[in-house]
Amino acid sequence: MTFNIKELRFDGEHGRDEFRRAQIADKVIRLLTSEIDVSPMVIDGAWGTGKTEFTHKLINRLKDQIPEHRAVYIDAFRADHADDPLMTILAEVATLIPEEEVKKSFFNKAIPVIRYGIKTTLKAGVSHLLRQNADDITGDLEKDLEQAANDAIDASVRTMLKDHERAEQSLTALQILLEDIAKDHPIVIFIDELDRCRPDYAVNVLEVIKHTFDVKGVSFVLITNTPQLRAAINHQYGAVVDSQRYLDKFLKFRFELPNFVKYGEYSKNFISEDYFNDLIDASNLLSSSHISRKSSGPLNNYCADIVRRNDFSLREINTFVRHLEIYAELKGRNIFDWHYAFEAISILAIFINCFRPDIAARIYSGVHSGQDIASIFGFRSPIAESDKPTVYLADVIGWYLCSHATTENEYWLSTPSSKHILMKSSFESMLGSFNMDERPGFNDIVKTLDVVRLA
Repeated sequence: MTFNIKELRFDGEHGRDEFRRAQIADKVIRLLTSEIDVSPMVIDGAWGTGKTEFTHKLINRLKDQIPEHRAVYIDAFRADHADDPLMTILAEVATLIPEEEVKKSFFNKAIPVIRYGIKTTLKAGVSHLLRQNADDITGDLEKDLEQAANDAIDASVRTMLKDHERAEQSLTALQILLEDIAKDHPIVIFIDELDRCRPDYAVNVLEVIKHTFDVKGVSFVLITNTPQLRAAINHQYGAVVDSQRYLDKFLKFRFELPNFVKYGEYSKNFISEDYFNDLIDASNLLSSSHISRKSSGPLNNYCADIVRRNDFSLREINTFVRHLEIYAELKGRNIFDWHYAFEAISILAIFINCFRPDIAARIYSGVHSGQDIASIFGFRSPIAESDKPTVYLADVIGWYLCSHATTENEYWLSTPSSKHILMKSSFESMLGSFNMDERPGFNDIVKTLDVVRLA
């Protein structure tokens, strides 16, 4: 079933709210329509955490619940080729003005402001080129050209000062008109994908919002990843700039979409695990396998454990499940229903192929590193963490592979015998007849890598 993401809602015909985020949207709407100045607001989160889908659902919920508010959505990444965020934002605002006379007046006031920004950029470029040309020529001609360049620059500055004065007047008039337009119908402008833009464009967006749209009735919501935004600021202004303090000048309120769903007061599930299970249930290839939650088996818990330990984004979970399906399709049988120790190693190999190609390359070249495996499962050694047998299949598989590694395996091989016995006890209780001494697990990883790489 295909759908337009802009039509998505939390409920109704195009509704879905598997992560229970409608209540978050309601709180955002409450803040945006309150007397508190929260603009610009930031919906923060790493790539692939569902920010864009949440934003479109939020916009539709705002329109449904408070129709007097008007909202526009701007994909900054698609617009950054235009090099002028002011023009992009004003063009979107213009779409909200139904009255032709008001729209005409809006453009008459907006155009001088836009033109001033473009002329400033172009004249700075011309001045730079004039100076560059003068630097390339020697003799008296160089002095003449340099003087001509200086005269041209002085003339440009005088013109720019006059343009600036007119632009300031136009900006004031534009802001007054914007406030009048938003008086009865407040405007909320959502700007997405800011963290994917060129650094100079991302910074320009922030500065345009600050200096042009500080207008009553006009609010901004930025959907971005703030660490990436801080990196863009440092790229633009240098590492000596405190990027967080710079952002604090522009942004009024930020929040992150939670990575869990609450069930009652004390119970919560991680969104990544729920989403993984939902995708498996929806897959014709995987829904009846032992990695499905319907099986209630160790492989389902093992997959959820890998997802949780590696802090998967929703996009990464989509990638992981897609590759599990590819493996199942290429194997041509009911997959993941053999001995779950072998299947657990195959699942690990699929993970490595998707997200750790560096480890895959080393395994292919015969370098079997205990530290590589430990980094995936997030432990130095499960033996060192407890004096009790582990209850996690991931710990058992990780310890087994680390013990058979050809490099960086000293820790697992030289662990005190009492703890070794505890780990081996866990291994045997979980894996039964699986013989850890006769089965070289890295060979099984290579075989699975061959399948998903179409070797």
